Amino acid sequence: MKGKLWRILLIVAMLGVTMGCNGPAKENPSGGKAPGVGSVVQSDKERKSAPEVPTSDMDALVAGNSAFAFDLYRFLAGETEGNFFYSPYSISQALAMTYAGARGETETQMGNALHFTLAQEQLHPAFNGLDLALAQRGEGAQGKDGEGFRLHIVNAIWGQANYTFLPEFLDVLAENYGAGLRIVDFIEATEATRVMINDWVSEQTEGRIKDLIPQGALNTLTRLVLTNAIYFNAAWAKSFEETQTQDGAFTLLDGSEVTVPLMWQQTSLGYAEQAGLQVVELPYDGHELSMVILLPEIGQFEAYERSLDAAQVASLMQSLNYQEIALTLPKFKMESEFSLVKALSELGMPVAFGAAADFSGMDGTHELFISDVIHKSFVDVDEAGTEAAAATAVVMEAKMAASEPPLEVRVDHPFLFLIRDMQTGAILFVGRVVNP
Repeated sequence: MKGKLWRILLIVAMLGVTMGCNGPAKENPSGGKAPGVGSVVQSDKERKSAPEVPTSDMDALVAGNSAFAFDLYRFLAGETEGNFFYSPYSISQALAMTYAGARGETETQMGNALHFTLAQEQLHPAFNGLDLALAQRGEGAQGKDGEGFRLHIVNAIWGQANYTFLPEFLDVLAENYGAGLRIVDFIEATEATRVMINDWVSEQTEGRIKDLIPQGALNTLTRLVLTNAIYFNAAWAKSFEETQTQDGAFTLLDGSEVTVPLMWQQTSLGYAEQAGLQVVELPYDGHELSMVILLPEIGQFEAYERSLDAAQVASLMQSLNYQEIALTLPKFKMESEFSLVKALSELGMPVAFGAAADFSGMDGTHELFISDVIHKSFVDVDEAGTEAAAATAVVMEAKMAASEPPLEVRVDHPFLFLIRDMQTGAILFVGRVVNP
């Protein structure tokens, strides 16, 4: 029944039994409701709850994700003025789902740019294993809002009704990312579909990421959108006392100062230093996750961030030692939004965004390419803890059909011409040109 059930559901969905976003589903011959627009076609492959992932594979995945995180940081730092914030994990996971359908040079470039060093059959189970490990974090811990600790990571894919996606591709996403195919109609209900996806993202991030996909990002050629959402809410292991927060000076890159609310506490924290740099690690409640502050000396920030990479951060984490620290830290809140096409192209995967893209592992054709990778994020740090959210959408479009070469007409010899009324057909003038 397993393979048959999946293929029956997929075929029914692709037949487009319902094409209106809000209309009633048509009855299938058995009397039940057939999957239509807005429904989820579940693979008969359930998510693997205990994948066998060697430690070496998990280490390789984390190392690769970290390398990509700081590659992307250096690019964004060069392109962005002021504050910014992003979730490399959300971006990596959304693109890993996309990578499952990449083949040929597209697969090679994506793997190199994203630092996916594992083979496909190892990479996706490793992502699943890491997700499941993260889902166990924070049991019994508190969130910054007084509710329980939350770290939620969810995925969903949104596919065009009547478009055939390979069962093998959908099975990989179901088994390793928990992502079912949600049937939508980008062609006839583009805006309604955009709103549907954005509403899902907002719900998964407790309202912190709204309108992920802007107007115009989807169109009648869109065939698939792959989405990831991540939400984090945690209290500090030791909260800052609000009575200790005072306005103070914060020195900007140009040497000028602004006044901001500065939190203060004295406690035992992880600490390391090297020439021109201090590092402080603040654990969250439960001591399973932490915030790490990298503080270059005044005047050294820009040089330091240009040199930042995953190996350097890993080395710093190894050198942390707990000691008594009197810590002053500003409260801050920010939102960021990026289209990552330029970043990912320059990091080494330009073929995925053009006519030469090969995502035949998704649909068995060479019709699809990535038209956009959209990322949006939010973070709020105060005396109680940290709330952070991010979401990523990878938008896949069908390539425009190659146009026929134009039929050439050269009016370079004698001709007749008419001037006529197009609505009635009345001919108003007739003429000929034998020698213009």
